[in-house]
Amino acid sequence: MSKTTINPEALPKPSGYAHGVLAGNAVYLGGQTALDRDMQIVPGGIVEQFRQAFSNVLTTLTAAGGHPEDLVSVTIYLTDVDDYMAHGKEIGRIWREMAGSEYPAMAGIGVTRLWQKEAMIEIQGIAVVGDR
Repeated sequence: MSKTTINPEALPKPSGYAHGVLAGNAVYLGGQTALDRDMQIVPGGIVEQFRQAFSNVLTTLTAAGGHPEDLVSVTIYLTDVDDYMAHGKEIGRIWREMAGSEYPAMAGIGVTRLWQKEAMIEIQGIAVVGDR
């Protein structure tokens, strides 16, 4: 099976990792924090960071030829699960705005910290493309 590395120009240039890997018709989407193009975590709280991190995931998925409805699994790592839950309705609204109302299998996992100290969230996923 062939593998193709997916590193969209719209995202920060990766060093030591790939934003995504297309293997067959599966896209493995590397963990994305709320880094903007300037390699800075977006200011604000969990809602703003969710929007940026999920946007980064979707940018990689699009570069691999996929669409949000192709997501089959999403894992969300959180430094403050209670904060995420307190903003759940707003985060859900943003999800639906960006990806529609189809939801993949999901997991939310509390962690003590992420790679960037300012990061509150990291999102990774798996998608299956080309089955339309």
